[in-house]
Amino acid sequence: MSCSKILQEKGYRLTPQRIMVLDALHSVDQHISAEEIFEKVRARYSYANISTIYRTLELLKELGLVSEIDLGDGRIRYHSAEKGHHHHLICSKCGNVIDLEEHILFPLKEILLNDYEFEADLKHLAIFGLCENCRNVK
Repeated sequence: MSCSKILQEKGYRLTPQRIMVLDALHSVDQHISAEEIFEKVRARYSYANISTIYRTLELLKELGLVSEIDLGDGRIRYHSAEKGHHHHLICSKCGNVIDLEEHILFPLKEILLNDYEFEADLKHLAIFGLCENCRNVK
C-alpha cells in the first residue's frame, strides 16, 4: 500500500507539502537527507520551510513509512519503506558504501534472540569497517 493511502487511512491530511516530501523520497533510488528533500520541495514550492520537512519525516518515521540511517557523513538520510529493507557496509576510510542483502543478517537476528533474549529490529543497518581496497593499501 502506498504512503499516501496509509496517511489517509490513519486520518492525516495529504497536504501539498507532504505530497512533495513523498515525491522527493520516491524520486531517488539512494538515501536522501532532509536538506536534499528540502531543495527538491523548494524548487516546486518556494514557500516551503525546513521545519515542515523535518516534521513530515518524523511523522513518516513514526508510521513506519520511512527509515532513517546515518551513513557516517554527519547527515541523517531517509529511505522509503516501500522500497524494502536493505543494509550497508561502509568503509570508514574512503566512504565506499556496499549494499548488504538482508538474508545475511538472519543468523545474527537468531543469535541475538537465542543467546541474549533480545529481539533485534534489523530493518536498516549500517556496519562500518574497511573495504578491500583500503585494507590492502600499505
